[in-house]
Formats: sequence, structure tokens, C-alpha cells
Amino acid sequence: MNVRRRLIPAAAATAVAVLGLGTLSACSTDNAAAGTTGRFDVVASFYPMAFLAERIGGAHVHVTTLTSPGQEPHDLEISPQQIARLQDSDAVLYLRNLQPSVDEAVAQSAVTTKIDAAALTTLEDHGNEVGGHAAAHDTARGGEATGKDPHIWLDPVRYAQVAEGVGKAFAKADPDHAADYEKNTAALVKRLDALNTRFKKGLADTKTKVFVTTHAAFGYLAERYGLTEEAINGLDPESEPSTARVRALEKMTRADGVTTVFYETLVSDKTARTIADDADLRTDVLDPIEGITAKSRGKDYFSVQEANLKALRQALGAA
Repeated sequence: MNVRRRLIPAAAATAVAVLGLGTLSACSTDNAAAGTTGRFDVVASFYPMAFLAERIGGAHVHVTTLTSPGQEPHDLEISPQQIARLQDSDAVLYLRNLQPSVDEAVAQSAVTTKIDAAALTTLEDHGNEVGGHAAAHDTARGGEATGKDPHIWLDPVRYAQVAEGVGKAFAKADPDHAADYEKNTAALVKRLDALNTRFKKGLADTKTKVFVTTHAAFGYLAERYGLTEEAINGLDPESEPSTARVRALEKMTRADGVTTVFYETLVSDKTARTIADDADLRTDVLDPIEGITAKSRGKDYFSVQEANLKALRQALGAA
């Protein structure tokens, strides 16, 4: 169903190109462009948003993803072709403050249905340390730089809240299929509730509550399950840790019985391996699920989250 079909005038397309937003080609669920599929056309900013759109929309939606598999979403610079596709869509589903070029394109577009996942749940200020005894550490060392943490999808409870909001937005924009959207949303939320229960039970009894990650993506997860995330970098995965931060992490790992330094598949593991070697720790993958690739430990959000739970249980010494 194409609720709204628009063509971009040549002058507008030229103006878009002047923005200089890069040349990354779009990654779509198929080769059809938005506005030509006969279905409700949704442009999603990156994988966690596309996953929601596909699960909730089912056969009624065509989903186009702006971020290619394997690309670090924080680095996305969308192209004029992608902006044109966005303009021609029925809805856009994105997460404000994660991808600035997407925020700018959405703000300038005339898409009727703009769904900001950040507005469907609560965002908190997080830094390099989140949860547990992080506050005491921050007081002792003067604290770390903080900012609004966009990684809400790694907390099944917040992700379920977003799913409910997306389902309502789809039903309002495409009322002919509202009943199916509501049914699909309910099924997805039920699975997320079950995932939350497995995490809660699986991480309830562990030898340590502290885990070390490459960048501060798991703050909401840590808070949800009574853990402490110690991140090498901050919310930006490409930032470089200070020498003081590296020394503090090495000292903390000994004091808190940390066994593992986690890295992720879309960002270099060099710093994580260096810290692990210096502190005589092992390394493992904790996936922020920003995209699914051949290196992912699962084929979708749920299977990768199950792999994350297994890795955390092993690293934390779960009973």
C-alpha cells in the first residue's frame, strides 16, 4: 500500500546534493524503491529500527534500511539518492541523536509519518560507567563525560515500549491493516517480555556484576539487570580512551574480579585486546546489534541477544 507517493522535483534533488551528505548506497530488504511497491513503504535508519518495522508490519510493509550491513551506524552519511527514497516513503522510523545525517534529512523531509524511537521511551545520561557502583567511581575520579544514551534497543523493556509506539503509529498511518499491526505488535512485545525474563533470571546470581566493553552501548542493559558496565570508550565507539582511563580499567578489573574484555564486530578490537593482554584477561564478543553480518552470533535480534546473555553469564561467573 502506498499511502502517499511523491516525486522529487529536479531543483529539490539538486539542492539535496549540495548538502554533501556522502555517497553510501541504501540497503533494502529487496530491490524495489520506496513508493513503488504497492505496500506501506517504511524507511528505517538502521537494523534495530528495520527489525521492528518488519516484525510489526509483516506482509503489509516494504522496509528500506539506510545503513548497510556491516557499517557502523554512528558513521552514516546518507546520499542524495537515499534522501530521495526517504521523501518518497510513507513513513520513516529512526532514532534521534544516533545518526546526525538522518536527523537532518528527516527534519527537512515532508514525510507524513515520522516515528522517532527516542520519543517512545525514556533516554538517560550515561558515560563510561553505568549501573551498580559507577556513581562511586565517578565521584572518586571526577566523573566521565556523559550524554543522552541512544542504545535503548539493548534493553528488552525499553525496546518493547518502542515497539508498542511503532505499532500504534503504523495503525494510525495505515488503518486498513491496523488489526494486523496490533496483533503483530502484541506478539513481538510478548517475545521481548520473555527475553527480559531470561536475562533477569540468567544474570541474577553471578560472581561479579562488572563487565568491560569496547564502547558504552550496554548501559541500559546493565541498569536493568543490576550490573555495572565499564566502557573503554564513551558513547562514541570511535573515540580514543585516555591513558588515565586505561590505567583505571586495569586497576578496576583486578579489584572487581573481571575476567573478560568484550569487543564488538563492527569496531576495531585492538584496544580491547591490548587491555586484556596487559591485565591477563580473555576477550569475547558482546554485540550491540547495530547490524547483522556474517560475523554476528545469530541471524536476528533475538538470537544475538541470546548469544549476548550466554557471553555475559560466562564472563560474570553465573551459577
